[in-house]
Amino acid sequence: MKDIVIFGTGGFGREVANVIEDINIDTSTWNLLGWLDGTPQSHGNNIHDLPVFGDASWLVSHPDVYTVVAVGGPASKKHIVEALRDSKFATLIHPDVRIRSRVRVGEGSIICEGTQVTTNIQLGRHVIVNLGCTVGHDSVLEDFVTVAPGVNISGNVSVGSGTDLGTGSKIIQGVHIGGWSVIGAGAVVNRDLPNNVTAVGIPAKVIKERPDGWHSG
Repeated sequence: MKDIVIFGTGGFGREVANVIEDINIDTSTWNLLGWLDGTPQSHGNNIHDLPVFGDASWLVSHPDVYTVVAVGGPASKKHIVEALRDSKFATLIHPDVRIRSRVRVGEGSIICEGTQVTTNIQLGRHVIVNLGCTVGHDSVLEDFVTVAPGVNISGNVSVGSGTDLGTGSKIIQGVHIGGWSVIGAGAVVNRDLPNNVTAVGIPAKVIKERPDGWHSG
């Protein structure tokens, strides 16, 4: 078994602990040691009977321990990964996920229970696909994309780096969504959207635009 810590002690971090437990039911793979978090007040606490060791610096003295970043916000997730750049990242796929052989999943990504990923699909690094989603054929999700629960992505869709697809949103076939955009919960995206926008509604309409590099602040 490989030692692992989860970066992120919030609700999604605790759900990722459940993913690890379920993986181990099928095949003893991961030895979950505890947690890391960027909030000093959490250090030394116990969560699910496991300790919060500290922040990213803890891994410097534990180079053989894997980590996974269980933080949903793409910008925060990217900053944490950059702080952990020399670490070993785990890729976690819940055993209940239906995933075919012609699917590439990048380092550090997490695919949660009840999701279906069909064929000829590429998921980048540190992508999160949450509970009960579908990802259709020939789709590409670039690095740091977060897909909230219940999202349906049709075939031939591309989603740029760092975009956040809100709960229950639906992406119609052939659509391209630019990087670092936000799609509101329940939205239906039926046409291409540019980088750095927020779009909501049925059909999805842009309600906010951000400058390039807004996520780096």
